[in-house]
Amino acid sequence: MKKRPWHSWGTFVGGSKTRWITLVIWILLTVVLSFTWPAINSVEDDTAVDLPDSSMSQQASRLIKKEFPNDAGNPVLIVWHKDNKLNNQDYKAIQSVYKQLKDKPLTKQSTLPPFDIIPEQALAQSVSEDGTTLVTPVFFEKNAGMEILQVNMDEIKKIVKSTMNEDPFKRKLSDSGLHVRLSGPVGTQTDAVSLFSQADVKLLVATVLLVLVLLILLYRSPLMAVLPLIVVGFAYGIISPTLGFLADKGWITVDAQGVSIMTVLLFGAGTDYCLFLISRYREFLLREENKFKALQLAMKESGGAISMSALTVMIGLGTLLLAHFGSFHRFAVPFSLAVLLMGIAALTLLPALLAIFGRVAFFPFIPRTKEMTEEWAKKKGKSIKLRKSQGFFSKGLGRLVTRRPWTVIITTLILLGGLAAVVPRIQYTYDLLESFPKDMPSREGFDLISDHFSPGELAPIQIVVDTTGKDISLKRELEQLAFVAEVTEPVGGKYNHHLQMYEVSLAENPYSIKALNRIPELRSQLKKMLTTADIHNFENHVWIGGETASLYDTKITTERDESVIIPVMICIISLLLLLYLRSIIAMIYLILTVVLSFFSALGAGWLILHVGLGAPAIQGAIPLYAFVFLVALGEDYNIFMVSEIWKNKRTQNHLDAVAGGVIQTGSVITSAGLILAGTFAVLATLPIQVLVQFGIVTAIGVLLDTFIVRPLLVPAITAVLGQFAFWPGKLWKKDALSQKSNTEYNIE
Repeated sequence: MKKRPWHSWGTFVGGSKTRWITLVIWILLTVVLSFTWPAINSVEDDTAVDLPDSSMSQQASRLIKKEFPNDAGNPVLIVWHKDNKLNNQDYKAIQSVYKQLKDKPLTKQSTLPPFDIIPEQALAQSVSEDGTTLVTPVFFEKNAGMEILQVNMDEIKKIVKSTMNEDPFKRKLSDSGLHVRLSGPVGTQTDAVSLFSQADVKLLVATVLLVLVLLILLYRSPLMAVLPLIVVGFAYGIISPTLGFLADKGWITVDAQGVSIMTVLLFGAGTDYCLFLISRYREFLLREENKFKALQLAMKESGGAISMSALTVMIGLGTLLLAHFGSFHRFAVPFSLAVLLMGIAALTLLPALLAIFGRVAFFPFIPRTKEMTEEWAKKKGKSIKLRKSQGFFSKGLGRLVTRRPWTVIITTLILLGGLAAVVPRIQYTYDLLESFPKDMPSREGFDLISDHFSPGELAPIQIVVDTTGKDISLKRELEQLAFVAEVTEPVGGKYNHHLQMYEVSLAENPYSIKALNRIPELRSQLKKMLTTADIHNFENHVWIGGETASLYDTKITTERDESVIIPVMICIISLLLLLYLRSIIAMIYLILTVVLSFFSALGAGWLILHVGLGAPAIQGAIPLYAFVFLVALGEDYNIFMVSEIWKNKRTQNHLDAVAGGVIQTGSVITSAGLILAGTFAVLATLPIQVLVQFGIVTAIGVLLDTFIVRPLLVPAITAVLGQFAFWPGKLWKKDALSQKSNTEYNIE
């Protein structure tokens, strides 16, 4: 039999003489890179800007910083709240806190309002209308690092607690008494960093334990459960310093959210690739006495599918480079490189480990050939009993999809189509603060401010107008707009005296979708106002900034990225499938089924999040995140199963080949799907809503692929299409090896 490339590769990395060399190379690479390059976690940058420089709000931000600079600094907002109204004793405590901050300034403390000398009556005038809430800022230099800010937050808490002789930070908002929360930009930043740092450790531990338990349950072998984790661990040992090096050089940017998702991706996809090879190896150990030959045959049968799967995911994730939104764009290189290195580990390190351990890796259920089993039983004086390796359930599915394909197709399409029909009802939000837990201190402080002060005051829209020297004022006209609550007097530019800046407070929550949609309406009204004032060329004379404008730009940029990346990714993966399967028809229905699975997962995810968990909206980034992962990862299972059907066609008629493909891949893909879905579901245990939502939607998508699309819909369509499923590819010649019986022997 002529050796094929993957057969030779199995000898190269997992031969009797080369297996130890492969292992040593991986150990040396991991050790050297770990000690010479920084770990990925040490170079995270959570301050990277998401919006492109050309966006409206970013242009306004740069102009405002130059012409209307705020030298006060980066603020933390101390929110003081008492349900039965703040009293003189509370005001004295606030004065005392600010006196201590004045006498002993914190590190990098820049501006401190004189609340220590402001009379109590003046303080009372700054309290909310219901007398329950007061907000006082402390400003820090803009170059103050996160470590310094975190220390400063802890110091403020100490000062407040010592002044109050109690801890108003830990008191629940539902309890009576004084509540104090640190909010604003600094409070939110420090809380978010703390949240992600805790989440990383929790996520890693939970993922490892989940994968370990599932592997033990699936293989009932402690050593075999550990082997995939060893491979993933070594892969991470290379990936972390490699990405750390690239980030340290400034070639890529990574953030905590990206690292969290990458960890899940590695364990999920990496374990899947390992299972694909391990399952094949186990099959051939039942046929071949020589463990090295069995490994070569396993590599021959699974190497192409594993490499194609990794390539599909890598290129699919690489399409995120086309994104304009920073968070999407930053994911592309780290994720693609991580999957590439994980695929290499599955095709090099894993074969070496399997060659080293051989059949012992499956202890206590060691796979043996018939002759080996009979000899072992003779020595032990025991009898043997034969049983087929394929389970009853997989056989049942194989019969179902070939005998009643139209019933399967119609039923699955009704189910998936019904879930997909929910998608237009989904509500989205672009406010990242909503992604944090409701009991996060800075969010509680924000909620107190929004509940007791005018909503628009939280984040006024900043409008900069170039009057070209004309004596005009837009204050009165802006105030007449129905959605505007208040407009400040215009402020002149520092260098360009023709510039005016207005701060416009909306009459509604500035972070809501309704407020975001006011931005284009505001632009239209401003254009009319300037045209009336004989100022044309609107784009060069008006700039709109502020948080509402930034969120609007986030929405527009996200929608733009979806419209570009989704079709490009579909085209690229279609091309890869066409090159691998050499069938236009198969390429079309494989892509369509996975896309349908994505929309179904999005609809099912919304039902769980909205109806089940009470979420009013999901983050606007979720659809693109979920699409990229589900389409790329979903094709893995299709590639693995369809490859089996294509191989069966060498020796079997069409329906037997389809049924055999379902039976032969049933257990391994089900196992891989459960592990992949489980790892993504781990994200749902984190306190960060964007990761919870992403984890739930992706886990549902993987489960739909595993239990509906792959075992039912795809093979049923293949059965109905008959020979057209392979068009225009040619059928292979018979391969005697594939005719061998797949029988396992048990000892009694």
